[in-house]
Amino acid sequence: MDLTKIVSISGKSGLFKVISQSKNAVIVESLLDQKRFPAFGHEKMSSLEEISVFTTGEDRPLKDIFKAFFEKLEGKSAIDPKADNKVITAFFKEHVPDFDSERVYISDIRKMLGWYNMLLAQNLLDFTEDREEGREEGREEDREEGREEGREEERKEVREEDRKEDRKEEREEKAQETTPEVKKTPKKKKSE
Repeated sequence: MDLTKIVSISGKSGLFKVISQSKNAVIVESLLDQKRFPAFGHEKMSSLEEISVFTTGEDRPLKDIFKAFFEKLEGKSAIDPKADNKVITAFFKEHVPDFDSERVYISDIRKMLGWYNMLLAQNLLDFTEDREEGREEGREEDREEGREEGREEERKEVREEDRKEDRKEEREEKAQETTPEVKKTPKKKKSE
């Protein structure tokens, strides 16, 4: 699931899909009514890929939160974001038990539930590629390890060649030291 092209624009409700970029604006399409409009640089846009949720440990990306909802709800929609505060908090705590209740406000939870339901309705939540990416990352790590081993072998060969070259230079220097210098004396010309 790629959330880099899905953005939230401050001051506007809903989510927007990035369509293209013009000279001084980004063209976005509303996920609610599919209307397109320019979003200018002064408007604060946040990609859902960049958003994370405060937890008691490491912050968790929004994608992980959506994945937890999707798996526990078996692909069904979440509760209504307009439900009672206690119901929403209990629901969120059930799915994200380690969230930081002091820094994650009820308005944030409502917004996440609304976004999740909207993305689910638009069929934009697909977690099958995450599993494939995990497999591909494992293959890539294996390839990288192989490349690193190859690089290490090359480094060893270079070091060995350097050592051989150093030994050769040392032998040449010793040979020059041990051979006596022969001074050439100028030859006398024969007189006529």
